[in-house]
Amino acid sequence: MLIGDVARRSGVSARMLRHYDSLGLARPTGRTGAGYREYAEEDIRRILHIEILRSLGLSLREVGRALDEPGFAPSELVDDLVARTRERIARETELLTRLRRIRAAEPVGWEEVLQVIALLQGLGSDSAGRRQRAALSADDVVPVEVLVEAALSETDPNVAGALRWALERSGTGGLAQLADALSSPDAAVRRRAVEALAELPDEAAAPVLRGALASDDLVVRRRAALALGNRGVAGTAPTLVDMIVAGADDVDAADALSALGHPASPDAGVRGDSGSRGVACAGCARGRRRPRGRSHCDICVVSTRREVIAVTITGSSVPPPARFPGTLEE
Repeated sequence: MLIGDVARRSGVSARMLRHYDSLGLARPTGRTGAGYREYAEEDIRRILHIEILRSLGLSLREVGRALDEPGFAPSELVDDLVARTRERIARETELLTRLRRIRAAEPVGWEEVLQVIALLQGLGSDSAGRRQRAALSADDVVPVEVLVEAALSETDPNVAGALRWALERSGTGGLAQLADALSSPDAAVRRRAVEALAELPDEAAAPVLRGALASDDLVVRRRAALALGNRGVAGTAPTLVDMIVAGADDVDAADALSALGHPASPDAGVRGDSGSRGVACAGCARGRRRPRGRSHCDICVVSTRREVIAVTITGSSVPPPARFPGTLEE
């Protein structure tokens, strides 16, 4: 069979058949009297085998080894093909994700496309400083989905803060993604999600944070209680009291209880705040200064935990039983 007939039958171009011949990969059995290549049935089967192996991603050199080496073991080569295919898929998936993000940004010109690409590269940089600059420059250029993904994976605290700031400025577009992340099997992702939710607008994030109060993750519950307590949302007092007892962010927890209307501020009675129902704290009475933006000093909170908890739970200034741990006596 002449080369033209083989090309029609196999689907391999005559040019490629000549290339196979020059490499010694698929040589015709003979020649016609005029010197034309003449292929036998066995030659055609080999050509078909070559094409099948090439379709798996093998190079022509690997195809030659597979067909000609008697001791060739395919398992190692197949494992290598699997690894290469996974790498290729990962690269293609990354490209597809990048293209979708660019499309989501709705650029109106190539200048904006280039700006989006630069910011996306910045958010994915190995440099924390570059990631932070990209987050601070994101504004409305980077899609909110990208900011959420970055915030949920960020380990550097400064970059994480910049990303949460960018999410707050972006509105509530990332709310659903962050809510889903609260159910992540990764504890770090859950905690980054609740931190981001705590900084979103109150009316949007509050229902999600209320749901987080029932989370199995103690850190998530506590962070949600702090955020909601500071907004005056009822139902957070038990968690806040537990935090004070355990000494976990107890100063912030006491402040949140104050926002709820509970008398959790040790210095309220001393300073004569109108409408105060607080318990006078011996520490503040001695003139200790409190940090800016807080209702009482750190020492007060620690030394009066039992009194604070007693008032919160019973409405009385009588200290609770000694079973409450983590308290200090005067």
